[in-house]
Amino acid sequence: MLRTMLSAGLSVAAVAFAMSAATPAFAEYPERPITWIVPWGAGGGTDATSRMLAGLVEKDLGVPVNVVNRTGGGGVVGHSAISMAKPDGYTVGTVTVEIAMMHWAGLTKLDYTGYTPLALFNADSAGVHVASDSKYNDVKTLLADAKADPGSMKGSGTGQGGIWHLALAGMLVAADADPSTVPWVPTKGSAPALQDLVSGGVDVVTCSVSEASSLIDAGKVKTLAVMANERLDKYPDVPTLKEAADLDWTSATWRGVGAPKGLSDDVASKLSASIEKAYKSDEFQAFMKKRGFGTIWRDGAGFGEWMAKADADLGKVMKAAGLAK
Repeated sequence: MLRTMLSAGLSVAAVAFAMSAATPAFAEYPERPITWIVPWGAGGGTDATSRMLAGLVEKDLGVPVNVVNRTGGGGVVGHSAISMAKPDGYTVGTVTVEIAMMHWAGLTKLDYTGYTPLALFNADSAGVHVASDSKYNDVKTLLADAKADPGSMKGSGTGQGGIWHLALAGMLVAADADPSTVPWVPTKGSAPALQDLVSGGVDVVTCSVSEASSLIDAGKVKTLAVMANERLDKYPDVPTLKEAADLDWTSATWRGVGAPKGLSDDVASKLSASIEKAYKSDEFQAFMKKRGFGTIWRDGAGFGEWMAKADADLGKVMKAAGLAK
């Protein structure tokens, strides 16, 4: 009888062992290094914020998180690399506002639906900036004059079809004006555009408020409105576009984290929780504040909704501006 009991006990133990060996425990993830793809070049804002976030996630998860820059094609190469990776939790990447623009421009068929959204961590809203000596002190008057005399003003802030070009075009569409009412002067970024603004080469720049902050603080540029739902903490006297001109238009450059489509809910939840912990850390918040980056948090579901809205909004504006293919 003792032999039978021992035999039965060993059999149960053997079955239990076999079952545990056949079914890996979720607690084991991650077991190896994670690759974090950045679609833009080293040294830029997307690279800097991504590396800071990845470093904090690495400490939390206990495995290396290796940041890899995959540049080219106006963001297409890197964004495609994230989407096309195996959805096993070992490849994630930074997804930027360009994902809501590239497919409308005919650069790729990829859009936000090609990802498992994990988190949104940054957004920098566009402002309506004029030179400090400009006669304009409110957006409503500026728009009225622009509509009354199309082509009399010039706008700038980035390259043709870039996010800040769409910020201006979207504001004009919201004001029932053709996007060509204020001709766009392409530049290689907001810095040269702002210098043109100060020197009188252009009349309005619609870049982020953070990019213009040094000139605002120096008294060389004034911001008439911010294209956001709420006023900015740093500039509480600057009204939103809704407050200033009763226009329902917001625009921002933003950054989030995504994984390939099809990532399991368990792994997505663990990654999202780790990113949220990193985002809320004093170290990350201090870094973002020092660098002038806006902070915003949305979990995976919230980031998915954010991308869907951005895709629809920017698609509408790109079509109106003749920038969609």
